[in-house]
Amino acid sequence: MTSPTIDPARELAAFLRTRRERLDPRDAGLSVRRQARRTPGLRREEVAELAGISIDYLVRLEQARPLRPSVDVVEALARALRLAPDERTYLYDLTQQRPRTTAEPRTTAAAPLTRLLADLSPLPAMLMNHRYDILAWNPEMTKLLIDFEALPPQQRNSMWLCLIHPEIREYYTDPERVAREGIAYLRAAWAAYPEDQVLNELITQCVTRNERFARLWAERDVKTNGRGHKVIRHPDAGDIAVQFEVLMPLQDPDQRLMICRAADDDSQAAMDRLLTR
Repeated sequence: MTSPTIDPARELAAFLRTRRERLDPRDAGLSVRRQARRTPGLRREEVAELAGISIDYLVRLEQARPLRPSVDVVEALARALRLAPDERTYLYDLTQQRPRTTAEPRTTAAAPLTRLLADLSPLPAMLMNHRYDILAWNPEMTKLLIDFEALPPQQRNSMWLCLIHPEIREYYTDPERVAREGIAYLRAAWAAYPEDQVLNELITQCVTRNERFARLWAERDVKTNGRGHKVIRHPDAGDIAVQFEVLMPLQDPDQRLMICRAADDDSQAAMDRLLTR
């Protein structure tokens, strides 16, 4: 596979359309005549007026013309479309207006971070890159999820495991929410690294092999929050509610350190039983 999964110009066009169509005209201070509106959300001319750009320019953006909006135009569109902070960052990435790193993304764990994983025991922890490839882990994370060492290297990816692996995808009590959030994280990563061919191939594989991924990917949700809550239905320890934190080291910003801890006393007891097996 040699072609990118997504064309940035087409993605920008689709993103602008979906964000325009979700807006309620009343939230933008516009009068609403229901009988005159055949499509949801705001019209192109309304967004163009709110952003202070020409309707022709907005039309060309939504037609995926090879344009590169200026920083001022990007900011004006973000305001007009009432984008959330993560969506605003995504828009800047799509238009290549956010400063990019020239360093090659790392595919191996930084040695100090590997040592930190051991220091974090008994908290389950693992290290990932921007693709969510799992680069290193401590024994506790292996017991909580799966023996990563036994997996082929190409399957050591948290998104692949959550969506495609026959056992792990059944671990979560709310798989729809886990998938939705993970895909939103992955979309933000793709916008930051659009030329990463390995990442593009991962997305293509998930789109073609998983109906849920394809459906949620098309919704274009974007999220970069590194804190959350999941309930794991562990085959040996029962339900374990887990709170997780994802940290990005300043020295290695391409890498992400995920640390898990039990969310309540019952989950802590279940985790203790699991880790002492």
